[in-house]
Amino acid sequence: MSDQASVPVITPFGFPSAVSAETARMAAVRRYDILDTPPDGAFDRVAAVAARLFDVPVATVTIVDEDRIWFKATHGLEGVTEIGRDPGLCASAILTDDTMVIPDALADPVACSNPLVAGPMGVRFYAAAPIVTADGHRLGTVNILDTRPRLITAADTATLADLAAMVVDALELRLSALYRLREEQERRIEQEEARKQAERDKEAITSFASALQRTLLPPALPAVPGLELACHYQTASPRDVGGDFYDVFPLGGDRWAFFLGDVCGKGAEAAAVTSLTRYTLREAAQHHSDPIDVLDALNSALLLDPSVGSRYCTCVFGTLTPAPEGGFTVVVATGGHPPLFHLEHDGDAVVRVEGVRPTGGMLVGALDQARFASHTLYLAPGHGLLLYTDGLTEARLADGAMLGEDGVAAFLATRDTSAAAALVEETVALIADMPQGAGDDVALLALSVPHRAAAEQPTTAVTTHTLAAPAPPEGATPIGQER
Repeated sequence: MSDQASVPVITPFGFPSAVSAETARMAAVRRYDILDTPPDGAFDRVAAVAARLFDVPVATVTIVDEDRIWFKATHGLEGVTEIGRDPGLCASAILTDDTMVIPDALADPVACSNPLVAGPMGVRFYAAAPIVTADGHRLGTVNILDTRPRLITAADTATLADLAAMVVDALELRLSALYRLREEQERRIEQEEARKQAERDKEAITSFASALQRTLLPPALPAVPGLELACHYQTASPRDVGGDFYDVFPLGGDRWAFFLGDVCGKGAEAAAVTSLTRYTLREAAQHHSDPIDVLDALNSALLLDPSVGSRYCTCVFGTLTPAPEGGFTVVVATGGHPPLFHLEHDGDAVVRVEGVRPTGGMLVGALDQARFASHTLYLAPGHGLLLYTDGLTEARLADGAMLGEDGVAAFLATRDTSAAAALVEETVALIADMPQGAGDDVALLALSVPHRAAAEQPTTAVTTHTLAAPAPPEGATPIGQER
């Protein structure tokens, strides 16, 4: 009997191919991923039960590899993990689906030369049932060995075959568990990759939103002689482009213009409207001296641009003209925007906080016949203006009520806000003290005229941008630049 597992199969040309059969068998062995695995109680019990049932000193569960016979489980055979396949009793046993029985190994022409027979162990009796998979591949054997010749009955061979079938069941259960484990591992890898990709996407979106947001805001405020400027901007989410905007720019001569507003909505569409709004306001201000005419021009531009759709904005637009006695004459026009705060100081103490609300200003870009209102005020030395978007007044108190215009005014009246930078700093601190911060984007623009004693000092312009909404930790300072 040959020692090679050469089960013939018929090729398309009608000739048997032992090579293809062995290749398929080895593929089945690899499929179960059993070779060189640690001891397993299920297979150890099969070997122990076989030894006990047949009253033999040695029982094994083996897998036939390409060039070796590997012992998955042994009983009574210590220190042996594998033997060569040629010559091999197990290699012969996998040639058939039936249980192989050798009553006297010394009388068998193939078995007599096996190391287990000819060697110190002196095996005389050998019986093996092949481990056959459901698709017909013989992986190895369940073996019983004795040092004396013996015979077994047909019932015994059937019992040995049942033990081999139990090994197949254990292999299938193990394979099913491996599949589930691998699927779970693959699922976890996929989930981890998805999480990492989501993080990368968030970072990319945040970076894009931050870059786009910065293109919609002036990188720094200009230095206006005799005037202190400060601003602050923070978005409700680092991944959203806000619709708030502001700017300060020269009109020629000694005149300056400023504006602040809020486009309806967020995201790329709001950004497009914001860009159009800023460009239109800057351009219209060069051709119209009256702030109301500037807002009229913006209203027409928003209504005529088909890409704007139904989006509109609120806006405050104003001009600054130096006054002979010091300070500035300010003309402001509003379109549906919250009131400005005009702050009058006596030294470091706030004397009065007044809301500047021109009557009749309508939303910009909502109606063709929208009407806007203006107001003229004198920004004297020691005075300041605060412009803001509704993210400030709509911030929620601990009881859920909105801070509101009265709450902001009352707060400012108790703080030293004589300088524009201090005015913005105190307002940002107010937002940070809210239980949930600001629920919406917030833009702040502060203007102040220093007292006459400080009028000869160089003016300053402070810009802070915070592109994330959470309140800063205690002791933290806003990100920004000063010039």
